[in-house]
Amino acid sequence: MPSLLRRVKSKMFIFAHRRTLTLLDGEYGSVFKGRSLDFDELRAYVPGDEVRDIDWKATARHGSPLVKRYVAVRRHSVLLLVDTGRTMAAQALSGESKKDLAVHAAGVLGYVACRHGDDVGLLHGNEAATRYLPPRNGEEHLERLLQEVDASVAVDGPASSLAEQLDYVLRYLKGRLLIVAIADEFMPDSRTEGLMRRLRARHEVLWLTVRDADLTPLAGRNSPQSTDVGTGQGIPAILAGDRKIRAAYESAMAEREERRSSIFRRVGIAEEQTSGSDDVLSAVFALLEKHRSGAVPAKAAAGGGNRAR
Repeated sequence: MPSLLRRVKSKMFIFAHRRTLTLLDGEYGSVFKGRSLDFDELRAYVPGDEVRDIDWKATARHGSPLVKRYVAVRRHSVLLLVDTGRTMAAQALSGESKKDLAVHAAGVLGYVACRHGDDVGLLHGNEAATRYLPPRNGEEHLERLLQEVDASVAVDGPASSLAEQLDYVLRYLKGRLLIVAIADEFMPDSRTEGLMRRLRARHEVLWLTVRDADLTPLAGRNSPQSTDVGTGQGIPAILAGDRKIRAAYESAMAEREERRSSIFRRVGIAEEQTSGSDDVLSAVFALLEKHRSGAVPAKAAAGGGNRAR
């Protein structure tokens, strides 16, 4: 079985100079800066302790001042939260498989985490099932995670439902995580938005979107009929090629993207988009930088479409 991680690493060194990889390492490390302390225990206050470390509720119960004691976290846990429903079997904007881009992005993030000595886990699934592989360290484990994603996406598989995976994290996973969600341009409904907001309150959350294929052919280009893998419905090329229909479609997609971006702004999650394998690395870098700086997600360029193959 060919190594997916080796393929990811090869692409990383093809599309990036050593300085870029060094900067990527730095951006990843900065995600945890100032957040690398875990609560250890309560102990009696002694002169010299920081007043801000006093636990006032515990102090009231105990009758004398108690302070929180923290210990440094030397190894962090990264969770790759990947949509492996059937929409990820469709084409991305570049014409590549969304699944392949998800594997590529997960590999880049996982590899950087391994370089920092951190543990990497995977949570993926669809509307029918969710599967969790706990965080561990090492490239052999990361290879297993990538193979899991690669083998779990099928065009005739269950539909995507990322809300189920978000709910699983909130119900069953304890301890603060760096969660990187990888999915396509789905539109979060009210339930999903609520889950995203709760997840953001408990964990560090970053979101990488794999852009959908453009369902309307360019003028003068003969294109086969597209099919939405989510519904199985065809999109006749003769209609998709009509200029008025294309203009209306592009306007609707731009409006949809603005509504989608506003959701990420409301829940406070940094989001970045990738169109193909040649910009995965730059998208990951931009995502880490956006999260570090606290920048609100920028409005994506118009374009992209639905789930086509």
